[in-house]
Amino acid sequence: MNPTPDSPRTRRAALALGAAAFLSACSAEEKGRSGDRNPPGPGPGAAAPDSPPSPAAAAARRPADIPGLGLRTRATIGARTRQALVVTGESADSNVCRAVLYERHPALGWRPASAVWPARNGHRGWSGHHLQGDLRSPVGTFTLTDAGGRLPDPGTELPYHRDPIYTLGGRNFEGEPKAGAFDYVVAVDYNRYPGRTPSDWGRPLGTRRGGGIWVHIGHGGGTEGCIGLPRDRMQELLRALRRAARPVIVMGPADALAR
Repeated sequence: MNPTPDSPRTRRAALALGAAAFLSACSAEEKGRSGDRNPPGPGPGAAAPDSPPSPAAAAARRPADIPGLGLRTRATIGARTRQALVVTGESADSNVCRAVLYERHPALGWRPASAVWPARNGHRGWSGHHLQGDLRSPVGTFTLTDAGGRLPDPGTELPYHRDPIYTLGGRNFEGEPKAGAFDYVVAVDYNRYPGRTPSDWGRPLGTRRGGGIWVHIGHGGGTEGCIGLPRDRMQELLRALRRAARPVIVMGPADALAR
């Protein structure tokens, strides 16, 4: 005889089926939670999607700095400056140096805009406290705002002052002729008033601190404090400098610039 719906046997069977269903559901829920805690890992060779870039990749993405310049020297270059002529001397007492023009690009940072140019600095080297007649070039970062020379403007965006006053003669310390050295010049804004001609003799720090520091055509030896470049490189520099780029010159011996 079949049990009736209300018989004890029927009720026991229903309770057993309900308990089995409850245990099965709990087991499935626990398995799901366990799966959330331990999701399947990526397949062989797959990269984790949120893994940080390698140090080399991160360095490659950073805007480039000018090589050879330390933190203190880099801090002297204005944030709005986009051109820097970097003149690096061999040592504090050497008059042999090299020059490279750099340009700053928004995403890439500083990039060379010229080859490495041979150059000469003060006959006795460099000075962090330049004085009139010490025959050393001043160390530091200075703006480049004005140009001039004996010859016509070669095509610079800087204000250009042509005048026979830039005629030079005689011989230098090592006997080399100085004629033509001032055919083209760019004034270095050390102890001078920017916006005036390179030949202006105004001295904000006084005459004892020297002045008349220019980038000009080299004559093959050390200078009285200026920076000398080969004639064709001087023309190249003048044509490259742009007023809107707020150009500067960063100059000194390598160990000083590395600070």
